[in-house]
Amino acid sequence: MTEAFLQYVWQHRLLEGPLVTTEGLPVVVEKTGELNRDAGPDFFDARLEIGGVLWAGNVEVHIKSSDWKQHKHSSDKAYNNVILHVVYIYDTDIVLENGKKVPTLDISKSLPQNVWENYDSLMNADDRQIPCGPRLSEIPDFLFNLSQDRLMIERMERKSGDVERVINATKGSWEQACYWLMAHYLGGKANAFPFELLAKITPMRILAKIKDDPFRVESLFFGQAGLLDGEFSDDYPKSMQREYGYLRTAYQLSPMAAHLWKFFRIRPAGFPTLRISQFAALIVKSSNLFSKMLDAKDIKELRSFFDVGTSEYWETHYNFDKESPKSSKMLGRNVIDSIIINAWIPLLFEYGKAHGDEACKERAFALLMQMPAENNSITKLWTSEGIVPKNAAESQAVIQRYTEYCSAKKCLDCQLAFRLLKTKN
Repeated sequence: MTEAFLQYVWQHRLLEGPLVTTEGLPVVVEKTGELNRDAGPDFFDARLEIGGVLWAGNVEVHIKSSDWKQHKHSSDKAYNNVILHVVYIYDTDIVLENGKKVPTLDISKSLPQNVWENYDSLMNADDRQIPCGPRLSEIPDFLFNLSQDRLMIERMERKSGDVERVINATKGSWEQACYWLMAHYLGGKANAFPFELLAKITPMRILAKIKDDPFRVESLFFGQAGLLDGEFSDDYPKSMQREYGYLRTAYQLSPMAAHLWKFFRIRPAGFPTLRISQFAALIVKSSNLFSKMLDAKDIKELRSFFDVGTSEYWETHYNFDKESPKSSKMLGRNVIDSIIINAWIPLLFEYGKAHGDEACKERAFALLMQMPAENNSITKLWTSEGIVPKNAAESQAVIQRYTEYCSAKKCLDCQLAFRLLKTKN
């Protein structure tokens, strides 16, 4: 039993039968009140009829009535406007700081057994990553779809908040924010942080001066990545070493630590070496990337900006001085779509918010619905439970549900909880 569960039961009126205080006074709930997640009583502005008298005030919920004293509410004036104490175990009467006695409602006999059992089964589904997985078929399609729409918006708003912080860090530069975000998601899950760091320590103003020379751009990125230290056998890294030495002195640069890059358990196609070369090619190809993407007419045009490969050296290498069979190493479609979904679309949505441009915000959602669903460990979890996202909007919704609710066991905060808790066993 938890207070959060009892709060949910009270908030959603899941109690059965006539409600009566421990002193025998009937309780009629006109308004449960507004749930308060901060300090103070659990519910504000409730309206209750107790013993035939209408009361307006706050409601406090505890597992045991003695928790009132345990939590030191008896000496706290913030609780003087409590009109009802809702408890599961009645073991003592309580009084307010002003000396007045508070009516107590013992709900142990009013709580439906199936509601508690359903909640308990969700909370103790330790062998399942999605606690309600076996019961998803009980949710009507219309209800599940409504919750999906809400989660898609919720995830967009959360990501938009992340973008806002990046914009603030760049002092309002949308182009620089775009540069940082593209780098972050180009790095993939394993190398997102070092890639973002690489972008932050490699100023766009320097890139603008040398972007007409792909070799210099690539040398700058590899040098700043800390990957040009040491002795090399191949001529290409030796040449990059010399070029970076010049650039480092000319622009007073400092490289990052090479150990930040992760190669272990990463497919060779995703090695940081290849991604850095592809990032250099992207910079050479696209100046003012944010402005160009803002004017893009469709997904095809957006993808075209990322149609880049590596320099010639990396067509026969995955690491310095280790030759491999020659192959074209273009940036893959899945990586491109991931960048568009996770970096560009939230950036576009935040731009719309910041400029009061509803069309930009609507375009962000439209792009999600037009793009294919993501294929990752979380979407595979949902697919195993029979929930197969049809597009990126739906995959973003199930990712949001899992990361914010399922994995944290915040089932009571999920829109599906009400239906699942009320279901008779």
